[in-house]
Amino acid sequence: MAKQKTTEEIYLCPVGRFFRDLEKKGLGKKSKFREHMSRSRIEFLKAIRSLIDERIEELEKGPSKGSSKKVTKIEVE
Repeated sequence: MAKQKTTEEIYLCPVGRFFRDLEKKGLGKKSKFREHMSRSRIEFLKAIRSLIDERIEELEKGPSKGSSKKVTKIEVE
């Protein structure tokens, strides 16, 4: 029997792909560049966490006073 080749597509966000490609390059573990990139990855994740925390706080407070919309019935001819 002949083996069939299969292709698998993997979709990554551009930022994730960038960091993955940097790791593949095997840059020196003690290089300044790698140190800065490692810190930037941490800062990026902290920024995402702060957005999530803000959204959680908004949801926990419940609906705001101005968020209740009234429905108006409109007759169509």
